[in-house]
Amino acid sequence: MADNNSNKEKKKSPFSVYWIYAIIGVALIAFQLYSSSGGSSEIEQEDTFFELAEVGGMESIVIVNKARVDFQLTKEGKQLVGKENTGDYETMKESMKGGRSLRSTKPTFSMEIGDLGYFQDQIKEFNANLEVENSDIPQIKYTYDKEVNYLGGILSFILPIVIIIALWMFVMRRMSGGGGSGGAGQIFNIGKSKAKVYEKGKTTNTTFADVAGLEGAKEEVEEIVDFLKKPKKYTALGAKIPKGALLVGPPGTGKTLLAKAVAGEAQVPFFSLSGSDFVEMFVGVGASRVRDLFKQAKEKAPSIIFIDEIDAIGRARGKNNSFGSNDERENTLNQLLTEMDGFGTNSGVIILAATNRADVLDSALMRAGRFDRQIYVDMPDLNERKEIFQVHLKPLKLDEKLDVDFLSKQTPGFSGADIANLCNEAALIAARKNKTFVEKQDFLDAVDRIVGGLEKKNKIITPEEKKAIAYHEAGHATISWLLEHAHPLVKVTIVPRGQSLGAAWYLPEERSITTTEQILDDMCSALGGRAAEQLIFGKISTGALSDLEKVTKQAYAMVSMYGLNEKVGNISYYDPQGQGGFTKPYSDHTAQVMDEEASKMIEEQYARALQILGDNQDKLTSLANKLLESEVIFKEDLIAIFGKRSWDKEEEVEAKTEDAVATDVTDSVEEAASESSENANTENVDTDGDNSETSGEMDKTDEPSE
Repeated sequence: MADNNSNKEKKKSPFSVYWIYAIIGVALIAFQLYSSSGGSSEIEQEDTFFELAEVGGMESIVIVNKARVDFQLTKEGKQLVGKENTGDYETMKESMKGGRSLRSTKPTFSMEIGDLGYFQDQIKEFNANLEVENSDIPQIKYTYDKEVNYLGGILSFILPIVIIIALWMFVMRRMSGGGGSGGAGQIFNIGKSKAKVYEKGKTTNTTFADVAGLEGAKEEVEEIVDFLKKPKKYTALGAKIPKGALLVGPPGTGKTLLAKAVAGEAQVPFFSLSGSDFVEMFVGVGASRVRDLFKQAKEKAPSIIFIDEIDAIGRARGKNNSFGSNDERENTLNQLLTEMDGFGTNSGVIILAATNRADVLDSALMRAGRFDRQIYVDMPDLNERKEIFQVHLKPLKLDEKLDVDFLSKQTPGFSGADIANLCNEAALIAARKNKTFVEKQDFLDAVDRIVGGLEKKNKIITPEEKKAIAYHEAGHATISWLLEHAHPLVKVTIVPRGQSLGAAWYLPEERSITTTEQILDDMCSALGGRAAEQLIFGKISTGALSDLEKVTKQAYAMVSMYGLNEKVGNISYYDPQGQGGFTKPYSDHTAQVMDEEASKMIEEQYARALQILGDNQDKLTSLANKLLESEVIFKEDLIAIFGKRSWDKEEEVEAKTEDAVATDVTDSVEEAASESSENANTENVDTDGDNSETSGEMDKTDEPSE
């Protein structure tokens, strides 16, 4: 620890070699300014000069550069200076106290000469008067001298050049992506690779032990590392290691973390950089950096190259090509394709890449021989979330009663990054409450904070609005409780959070496929809020925008992508790469049918919600009153009002949850495809633009749990 502290102190030391250069520069300038006058003291009046001459008080008179006269005082001059008290004499007294000058052991005085010819005439006249008077006072005798300021000349020549070079270096560093090693040669190294190299003895301190979950992805990546460590194990059977592996998955699932673990585990050089590092304002720089990167990797083979966010340069060619102009990004991609599997050999170089936009990558980049393996890094399931929690809970001071299984069940759809943020947020909440350890309630509060947003206790809401919000949320809760396939409720609140005035938390079961009945029940539950407003108040508000947006996406997904509508049939128009452009893969008549069927489906579920709420209006009212009274209700409150759900058997539900290992990818596909389905039917998909601000605040019922 002491060594670490000493190292930090050394790093923080303000001393630098540039301080020496600065001190030398200041000393030279001071010397120049001081030596330019020879260290002499100036007098301002010519009368003082000739008064001293009248008593023979000057010697060693020198006219310097025909502009200045320097002289020293004799014994008589010193006596005269000591007697007089005028301005020039006072200055000379002070100078005499200072001692010697740079040129002599005696103080030297100087006086500026306005016109040399006039000054010489005055001296001649003075000397002539002395001859006439036969005075014993010596005449004024002087010599000429030429003073050359070598240092000033050198500085005046070099200083502008130094300033120009400094400005040029600053501009070039800014243009080449920031300062770094290279100094003035940075502009000449602009085509060099910016990859960080991790060689033996220099790692990221991240290993596979730090990567929780992702068992399938870890197995494939570990095989690549193992091949580099023990190549004979595979080559003895004639096997060839894949040239590249592409890590694909949603943000925050651990793609970059997996690559860091490879860098920490591999005993070979590891080159790490981002796709944006190839992009530069200079033409040809991207391709040059690709060549230099692979050149370095080949020289240190066997080695691994990791390109994060490869979609920055790997997008499909031919799109948005700026109307035929040269595209630097495409040139960079072409060079990358050539280096990965071109005419030359690339033995011993393995390429890893990561992206969450695999749908936009060029098909040539994805073919076998370049990225042989596509490793999908999915959202963690229940067991993987438990492992991730165990990693991020290690540095926290926890309550001994904290159940990790409970936390993993309360966070469906959370990525690894979300779980890390949740643990940190829970610790911050506990510290804010002056606790000595983090409890279960702190984690629940952190889930509410992350999913619903910051609680707004001071938001002004009228009693009428609060009642409408309570019935809206109670409608969601009632429908979800009474429908078999709706997600089970966890919590309902009318406390404003983030942009919502009320919210309901659900705990969706983790499933791999979704049936028609499950989607319809989900749509009916989402429309329960608006249906409750219609039933109780006889009017509706703008608070259901998020609900309507959700059910519209679900309805069009069922009709146009999943083939779950009898009239449209078993046809899917899902375009995962978005290559449809401005054209639709179906006729206008089909589009009209799809619009009609989607609208019909939504209206049927809305009528169904009205029917269910009408049959249970007394219980809906009781639930809304309970919500108005306590502002927050839980699953236990619904059991007290509605009773237990007949299809929920606690033991089976618990076992089903513990055994689940697959995530609900159907809903994520719905979100991914919703954009294309909306674009295909834009003419009939409409939201109230005037009410978007209000409705956006009203309800975000099912979005957090999805």
